[in-house]
Amino acid sequence: MSSEINSIAVNDNKINREHKDRFFKKVFSTKEALLNLYNAINGTDYDNPEDIEINTIDDFLYMSMKNDVSFLFTDTMNLFEHQSSVNPNMPFRGFIYLAKLYQKTVFEKYDFYGSKLVNIPTPQFVVFYNGTKNEPDVFECKLSDAFSGKGRFEPALECKATVLNINYEHNKELMEKCKELRDYSILIYKIRENRKAGMLIGEAIDKAIDECINEDVLKELLLKHRAEAKDMLFTEYDEETHINNEKKISYEDGCDSGMDILRRLYNQLKELGRLDDFDRAMNDNEYRDQLIKELLNDDNQD
Repeated sequence: MSSEINSIAVNDNKINREHKDRFFKKVFSTKEALLNLYNAINGTDYDNPEDIEINTIDDFLYMSMKNDVSFLFTDTMNLFEHQSSVNPNMPFRGFIYLAKLYQKTVFEKYDFYGSKLVNIPTPQFVVFYNGTKNEPDVFECKLSDAFSGKGRFEPALECKATVLNINYEHNKELMEKCKELRDYSILIYKIRENRKAGMLIGEAIDKAIDECINEDVLKELLLKHRAEAKDMLFTEYDEETHINNEKKISYEDGCDSGMDILRRLYNQLKELGRLDDFDRAMNDNEYRDQLIKELLNDDNQD
């Protein structure tokens, strides 16, 4: 096996597909938390979480949207998505996703060929951004920005993604209204500060979790699901590191096989409870080769 590294940027979607959910989605996995977030965004004070009808499309895998949650509430079709990078194609993805939601929840239930107008829920697409690039507290991305041609009439479609910056010290009023969102922001901030101090990902996450529990920040969730939370956060930060630093990883026999080797190495280390070793391997080529020889045996010798 050759240890030469070719150039290929790690693909965000390929990494994402290895994992079911992001931690943000875990934080807002209950109707109570979703209602708090909805009220904070809309300036409302609804108090019955059972009125929320969660309709997240779990099998929408080709877009790898494992960071989303959608729900019907007060005649609005809500799509909430978490992103650690701003992608100009978010409105198109949201459009496809919302179309699927409407087909699933409305089109198949009502007669749209009759003479009577069928009222449909108003779509709301909100993206929660917490990447490291400095962005405004609130900004908007539009599907129409991607239209390449001109017709006689106004474009027949539009989809707007409202992006909210949920990094620490941003959107303070919003944070004050939703404890879960504020706590999530604090946890992420602590992890990043620990990373800046030179800690490995696993150590940075552990220290941040300990501090949050002591400070009553996501305390109940972290106490009950600590191992799961650490695994999710490790994956997110490993992914973020690769994207931000434009890590280029692949073996001589091509990009796909290189990515496959990394996925298998990650899974092996995860099973052994050695995710910190994966973190080290991503910054130490010799150590990465050593782990591949140790754990993948002769599979890569062919």
